[in-house]
Amino acid sequence: MSGYPTFEAHSSYISPCSRRQSRTSPIWGESRANRREPNWGEFTDQVIPELPLSQTSDWNYVASEVVPCVFLAAPHPQRHITPSATEEIKLDGYRAVVVKSDGRVSLFSRRRKSFNHHYPLIVEALAELSEGTVVDGEIVALDESGRPNFNLLQNFRSESSRIHYFIFDLLICNDRDLTGLTLSKRRKLMKSLLNLSSPRLRIAEQFEASASDMLAAVRQQQLEGVIGKRKDSLYEPGKRTGSWVKCRVNRGQELVIGGYIPGPHGFDSLIVGYYRGKDLVYVARVRNGFVPASRRQVFEKIRHLVSPTMPFVNLPDTHKSRWGDELTAERMKECVWLRPEAVAQIEFLEWTEADRLRHSEFAGLREDKDARSVVKEHA
Repeated sequence: MSGYPTFEAHSSYISPCSRRQSRTSPIWGESRANRREPNWGEFTDQVIPELPLSQTSDWNYVASEVVPCVFLAAPHPQRHITPSATEEIKLDGYRAVVVKSDGRVSLFSRRRKSFNHHYPLIVEALAELSEGTVVDGEIVALDESGRPNFNLLQNFRSESSRIHYFIFDLLICNDRDLTGLTLSKRRKLMKSLLNLSSPRLRIAEQFEASASDMLAAVRQQQLEGVIGKRKDSLYEPGKRTGSWVKCRVNRGQELVIGGYIPGPHGFDSLIVGYYRGKDLVYVARVRNGFVPASRRQVFEKIRHLVSPTMPFVNLPDTHKSRWGDELTAERMKECVWLRPEAVAQIEFLEWTEADRLRHSEFAGLREDKDARSVVKEHA
């Protein structure tokens, strides 16, 4: 059989092992043994030595400059996965930046929404970061087998013991700006400097395996996907550089909520789509994946977005659907339209030839996502 990496599930992490080698190292929690103090002289010509976070008038000022990029997902990441790239497991959670300054920790989304109230145990654990530090990572809930589970993340109060923060980039350390360094150098510093003691904090592992082997392993372990990152890439906030390329192997993606059909507990189904350029394209009415409580919760999040304008460019449906879920002009009379600002994670069986979803199911709201960044993804 092929020697692609496999993943062994444990109660608190998944570890990769190679069929070619007997060694095992944790994928969800990198060993901190044998770390050494970095040779700062190696990076002196590329590091801005003085960037005192604590002396800014607004303690979030620096964080606002390095808020995570919204990277564009490419249909075929393999074309970017070369010897100059490395790969990470795509974690199914909330992207979040952490700032430690003036003795305070701020955990917030790429839309600059604070996560401090939602994840106080993570904030408490992050207090061990040194002063003047900014890191980029993902808030992830792990199930009993150690796999990321986005549904658990929705229940952040009852499932708080399962929630972890995975760090995959070090942007500022001891008031030194590292964003001008290459990814490989930032990773080297991160491994040396972040001596994490809390079990809630992990360093995301990177792999040198080929794209085909990584994707095969991820499919086998039923994980979400792979992210390829160029080793020589810089951290460029707010830019779609193509230096990070993601590929999902499961069937699911973020979609924009553009309306709903009224029903019990607020709505019967959500009307969702994605952006193609400036146009919002309708792809599904989502009825499954809810219980009464979650319907009420979602309804409270979207009811203030009611709008007289129908936002989808391709409605009404003019052709009868094979699956009987067409949204005709007559059926549209029942719809309540929304400003297209809310984003949901939707799972589904497949895309149809008509660019619609089959057997769609609601997985959760993505309050960390900008609706205008939602495009059609390709597995």
